[in-house]
Amino acid sequence: MAPRGGKKIVIVKKKVAGHGGHHGGSWKVAYADFVTAMMAFFMVMWILGMDDQTKKAVEGYFSNPLGFKKGYAAGMSPLASKTSPTIVQRPALRVLVRSSEEQSFEKLKDSILAKITANDSLSALKGLVDVQVTNGGLRIELVEDGSGDTFFPAGSAVMRSATTTALQLIGRELAALQHPVVLEGHTDAARFSAAGGAYTNWELSADRANSARRVLEAQGLGDGRIVEVRGYAATKPRVMDDPMSASNRRISILLPYSAVPESPADAATMAQFKADSLRADIAKRVP
Repeated sequence: MAPRGGKKIVIVKKKVAGHGGHHGGSWKVAYADFVTAMMAFFMVMWILGMDDQTKKAVEGYFSNPLGFKKGYAAGMSPLASKTSPTIVQRPALRVLVRSSEEQSFEKLKDSILAKITANDSLSALKGLVDVQVTNGGLRIELVEDGSGDTFFPAGSAVMRSATTTALQLIGRELAALQHPVVLEGHTDAARFSAAGGAYTNWELSADRANSARRVLEAQGLGDGRIVEVRGYAATKPRVMDDPMSASNRRISILLPYSAVPESPADAATMAQFKADSLRADIAKRVP
């Protein structure tokens, strides 16, 4: 039937052609697969670059997603040992961090001692700068001997030029880390008093530690890196059986660990990890 007015209605149908394949969504799937493969590749390369101790810790962690079971009964479920997953995971993380820090401290120890030995202007201090990795962290000590005035004149907090040079070298090495720094001043048990008794070994030890602080801060240890300056006088002798020994006069620089055991179980986990690592190292060296 023709519409009113006698005009024919023309219906136009438009066919929308499909877009080319490159405008579709299939390329997104391929790109996602490529990105995933690249991520997996870089993770493998990152793991291969780790040291043996870290690899072993990572392997132990991923073998048991509920927690790293080093130091616990092998094959036992964390729930069976009545230890919550959260508690089991925390020692694993501390073991990893502690192991990494110990390695960093050992490298730093070797670097500091090597540079002091190679510096001709510090020949008078060779053997008097003691660097040790202890249970508390990295400890660097400038230890007097003989007459006891190698680093500071007797009764003075004004350091000698070689002392300043040594502390500048140490400060540049420590600036590469992020650990907090604690400074300690120590004296021997010889009674020292000046200005009518108002200035004693307590003030002297604290002033010497502050003198070291100023030098270290000038080498990049500012912005809160130095968290404590302590003056101990003669209360913490280095030579316990000889309070008058010149070796008790010293400046100590301590970098504490950021990860420390919080319980006997944590300490056991760390001890077991160290023992396993030591056995692995020995096994590699023995043919």
